[in-house]
This record gives sequence, C-alpha cells and structure tokens, in this order.
Amino acid sequence: MKSIKWLIKPVSVIVVFILVYLLYYLINPFGDFLGRFGQMLFPELMEEILIGLVQSWIIVEASVFISKFLDKKLSWNYTPMLRIGVQLVLVISVATAVLYLQHLYYTKEYGAPLDSEETISIWQFFVGGLIVSIFVSSFHTGYSLLEYWKESMAETAELKIKTLKLKEVAMQSELQSLKLQLDPHFMFNNFSTLSALINEDKEIANRFLDNLSQVYRYMIINLKKNLVTLQEEITFVKSYNYLILIRHGENVRIDMNVPEEFTGRYIPPIGLQLLIENAIKHNRATQAMPLQISISVDRETGFLWVKNNLQRIANPLQTTGLGLRNIINRYGILSDKVPVIEEKANSFEVGLPLLS
Repeated sequence: MKSIKWLIKPVSVIVVFILVYLLYYLINPFGDFLGRFGQMLFPELMEEILIGLVQSWIIVEASVFISKFLDKKLSWNYTPMLRIGVQLVLVISVATAVLYLQHLYYTKEYGAPLDSEETISIWQFFVGGLIVSIFVSSFHTGYSLLEYWKESMAETAELKIKTLKLKEVAMQSELQSLKLQLDPHFMFNNFSTLSALINEDKEIANRFLDNLSQVYRYMIINLKKNLVTLQEEITFVKSYNYLILIRHGENVRIDMNVPEEFTGRYIPPIGLQLLIENAIKHNRATQAMPLQISISVDRETGFLWVKNNLQRIANPLQTTGLGLRNIINRYGILSDKVPVIEEKANSFEVGLPLLS
C-alpha cells in the first residue's frame, strides 16, 4: 500500500488536467476545440500542457489544503452548512485566482482575445476549471469524512467494549456484595439455636453442628457462583430442612414438588433458603397453626414458586426487606427476567424465573 501511495497525487494531477479539458470541450462541443490545438506549434503545445499540469497541480494542492485547514478550524460536527459554504467560497476563490493568473499570462504572451469566439473559449476553460476544482475539493472532503466515520466507528466500538467491561466489573462487584449479605442473616438464627442446644442436648447439638457445617460449606462454595442448578438448590434445601426441624419441629413444614425436567434449570444460589427464612421470620409457626411452605414449578410460565400461608406475627420486628431485595437485585444483574411477589389474603407467594 505504501509503495503506491506516492502515485496518488501525480495521478490526481493528470486526472484533473484531463477533466478540465474534457469539460472545456463538453461545455461547447461545437466550438473549434480540436482546431485550436491543431494549429499550435509543438513548443506552444508543450507550453499549453505544462501550464495545464501546473494549474491542475495547484488546484489539487489548494483543494486538499483548504479541506485539511477547515478540518481543524471549522469541524463538520458542529456547523456542517457553514463548513460547506466556507469551503466552497475558498475553493472557488483560489481556482478563480489561478485561472485569472493563467489568463493574464496568455494575454501578455499572445495578446488580448481577438473576437467573441476566443472570449467564449476563455470562459469555457474558466468554468471547466472551477467545476473541476469544486469536484476535487468535494472528493477529498468525502474521502476525509469516510475516514473520519471509520475512525469514529472504531472509537465507538472500542468505547462500547470498555464500557461493557467496566459494566461487567461493576456488576460482578455488586453481585459479590449482594452475596455477602446472605451470611449474617443465616448464621444469626442458627447459632442462636446451636447455643440453646448445647445446654439442652449435646448429642443433638453435635448433629446440628455437623449439618450446619455441611450447609454452610455449600453456601461458601456456591457464593462464588452466579447461578446453580435447581437440583443443587433442592439438595441444599433438603439438608437445610434438618436445621429447620431442630429449630422449629413440626411447626414449620416444607413440601417440595418439582418435576425432574426442571431440575437442570438455574437460579441464583441460596435463593430458596432466603425465601424460607423470610417466611419463618415474618409468620407465626405453632403446633396448632403450623407454617406451611410449598415449593413447586408452574409448567406454563417456568417459574419456581415458593408459597407460605400468611399468619403474621402479632408484634413484627422491624424489617429491612433485605432478603427479597437481595433476590430481586441479583436477578436484575443476571437476567432480564424479574421475580414475582404476590401477597394474597391467606398466602404470600414469590415466583423465581428459572433460567436456561
């Protein structure tokens, strides 16, 4: 590419030279165009060609210079119409000056035009030179705009990539922050139970501690993941159910009915545990009025539903809404699907979208 780049300008000068004389002919094809050159002696013809090439070179250089100069002083981004007007005026002014100087040279060398036909011929050449000058300037401007557009597209693409990377980093940081919110709520309830069991029944306390360590190990491992399979989460809930049984006995009952074909779908880790803890925290659970928690899948919508009968405690503790907000925020980061929360007269229901 670099080896032929030096040819661009000489070729441009020759093309402009040909275009000027071609337009000179096309403006008045019935004039004595060929006869004029046929009457020239060889030195005069060479002089005509040389002057024409110099004129073409000046037109090319001037057009390119004007375009580059205005790129710095009058950007297309802000005032495109003004830029077009100023560039057009400058190009026409420079071309007019060059063509006028050429006319003065011929007048001094060969005298003033003898008749109207020669005057018309001079004007033909002048108009042709102006048109070519405008064409060269427009061509260079179009090429510059194309290069600018390509650079802008490349910069935009690079900026989008950087933005996506930064967004991903921010999302991962936010996700890790949300995951870390799970630990205090879980540990506070279970360590309180363990503390009571140590004084009451050391054997049960040991089994409770063993199950607690298994459950907590699962939580630590899966906190590193954004999603887990529903099967993994169900297995975790089954283990976690032992801790609930020790804490609440038959006062809290968990019923799971999940078809096998949905167990390969994904949900955020520890989502079910949060919903179960949330139900226990806000509702009474007694032998006479047990808290019923059901986990099932809606085949039509593909949502995993966690439902509990609504029996609010008489003097509720101040709630932060951390559990539900945590789940909603994690779905907001990981998917465009949104959990559904419905509070009915006798039940509280949360639907979690199962992700592929």
